[in-house]
Amino acid sequence: MKIKTTAIAAVLLLAPVGSYAYAEIPDWIKNNASWWADGTISEFEFLAGVSFLIDNGIIKVPPTAVSSETSDMVPAWVKNSATWWADGIISDEEFVNGIQHLMSLGLIHVSTDESHEMMAGNSADSELASLKAELEKCSEIIKAYKRIDCEKPLKHAIVIYQYKQDSEKFVVGPITYYWKGMGSKGNTFEISPAGQPILSIRMLAENTSSDIAALNCTSPSICSYDVWDGSKSFKYSGMDFTSGQIVLNPGDSREFNILFGPNIGYGGTEFEYDPLKSYTFRINEQFGSASISLPLG
Repeated sequence: MKIKTTAIAAVLLLAPVGSYAYAEIPDWIKNNASWWADGTISEFEFLAGVSFLIDNGIIKVPPTAVSSETSDMVPAWVKNSATWWADGIISDEEFVNGIQHLMSLGLIHVSTDESHEMMAGNSADSELASLKAELEKCSEIIKAYKRIDCEKPLKHAIVIYQYKQDSEKFVVGPITYYWKGMGSKGNTFEISPAGQPILSIRMLAENTSSDIAALNCTSPSICSYDVWDGSKSFKYSGMDFTSGQIVLNPGDSREFNILFGPNIGYGGTEFEYDPLKSYTFRINEQFGSASISLPLG
């Protein structure tokens, strides 16, 4: 018996996707039904192939509940329908009706949104557990400097991983910015006892390109980052860019902080707060721009 499931899956990646439940099914998929009818592939392979087609949106099937009366056998009429469909005797809609019947019997299993989310969550938990396991192995190293060399990149990787899990993502050219939102660690707004509004911004920048990239902020007057209230731009009072830049090699990530408050000169401004205005943190790099809403009220 020939096993064609792998080949079928490879071809499916190039197949067009229907736009509705009974959109026309590509003719080449009828080969599956013919192979099943003449015994070239097994019933199990046919059912697995149809499940794959549904999961990837190539065959559109309305949501179908599994009946309490399940079965472990495909009814003969469904196999006949598949044969007739392959021969062009019955329509796509009639063939889909047969598939729905198999789904109701529990013979075809389709991934739900919840299962996809669960799989993604399990994958994420597995990645974090793997990093922590590697970090634990570092404690077995006797020489202190070697142990530190082992721990440092893994601790950084864990921090970056955890940072990304609950952050909003902004893709700007080669850099992806991760923003955890106001109220999170490093992202605060307060009025000082002297009445000065002080806004602290912290985010993570990751170079997702294959080239070296740099974030630029050499002085308050020459900086790719500011805060905008709809009519006025506010320049920073403090930041942690090294020599006016943060240079990131491909795949590198780094947190950075920018403070808006009193005017420190060099083209700077004093941060002002008006509860009637909306504030935005702006990114204006040479490679792209983005605006991030700041709920300060």
